[in-house]
Amino acid sequence: MAEPGGRMRQLPLDLAGAPSHAEEDFLVGPSNEEAYAAIESWPRWSDPVLRLEGPRGSGKTHLGAIWAARAGPVRIAARLVRDEDVPHLAAAGAILVEDADAGPLDEPALFHLLNRVRERGGFVLITAASPPEAWGVTIRDLLSRLRLAPVARLAAPDDGLFKAVLVKLFLDRQLVVDTSVVDFLAVRLERSLAAAGEAVAGLDAEALAQKRRITRPMAAAWLRATGRAGDDDGGYEDDENS
Repeated sequence: MAEPGGRMRQLPLDLAGAPSHAEEDFLVGPSNEEAYAAIESWPRWSDPVLRLEGPRGSGKTHLGAIWAARAGPVRIAARLVRDEDVPHLAAAGAILVEDADAGPLDEPALFHLLNRVRERGGFVLITAASPPEAWGVTIRDLLSRLRLAPVARLAAPDDGLFKAVLVKLFLDRQLVVDTSVVDFLAVRLERSLAAAGEAVAGLDAEALAQKRRITRPMAAAWLRATGRAGDDDGGYEDDENS
């Protein structure tokens, strides 16, 4: 990419990789402590099936990974569950069924799987952003079974947790930023863990490209360039000392 004056701008590779889903990297706060406690209580669940429910970026994937590290389940997207796979899945003893509201379900197969797991004394963790009533389920017995399953809910990160996540993501990349940058981003980004990760990765790349530290004006410019600034980009000039 050419800069004004004909110079080529460095486009650094993102060497930090995907965010860690290890248990020690999960930050607990009021928005997720109920769900974390439910995952932590396995295998002492009150029911073989647990629904993990929360909006995009609330931590469902991370909690699912924590449970997977503990229970060693077979992992499968809900839309891929087929009747011929049920015996193999149920035999695993623990199944992580992800994104139950993300696509059309083979309802008889899912119903068969839940029944087989109950018979065999196994466990199923089902993740979704919405309750079963919103999935378009037409088999009444399946909908009833899903409704009766205990649910652990996550909310969007609260202010304190969201700032803590931003700080941790910066530190994971060995980046030290002023608290004003974290405060600035926290009130302008979509309140999701995914948005926090995208912002930190984007600013890391921008800082490497410019060979400068991350500042509040740089954050404001990145928000504008990526269409995340909304009506208020902070009005900060690109001052190296800001």
